[in-house]
Amino acid sequence: MAGVAGQVFEWIRLNEVLLQYLGALSLATFLLTPLFVWALIVRIPHDYFSCDRDHYREMTRGFHPVLRFLFHAAKNAAGAVFLVAGLAMLVLPGQGVVMILAGLTLLDFPGKRALELKIVRRKKVLSSLNWVRTRAGKPPLKVRGKG
Repeated sequence: MAGVAGQVFEWIRLNEVLLQYLGALSLATFLLTPLFVWALIVRIPHDYFSCDRDHYREMTRGFHPVLRFLFHAAKNAAGAVFLVAGLAMLVLPGQGVVMILAGLTLLDFPGKRALELKIVRRKKVLSSLNWVRTRAGKPPLKVRGKG
């Protein structure tokens, strides 16, 4: 065991700068992710969960096809990152379910709408989303099948 521990400490010593950069990146991600999620929650149209309009298609209607593709790819990549982070937050500190919902909202896949509605209909999730929206001066989200 002492040999393995020695190798680990040696690797840490040799990669000290890399570990410092990774630590700084981790801290920046820790601080910026909640702000980004907050911004996404505030930007959700209040009727997003109560109607079948395709808000994304409406928003990108006038974009050049290449820009629409790049925006679509970036949106899905961000959704994947948020989904993975949300899954991690189910066992780590943080708003895991809200982060998962943010990731799912950005991703495109079959059955997305039904899954979004199932998650957002949870009382704690909807109240967390609406708390953020109230703080930002936005109307609460309307959800199909809810009051």
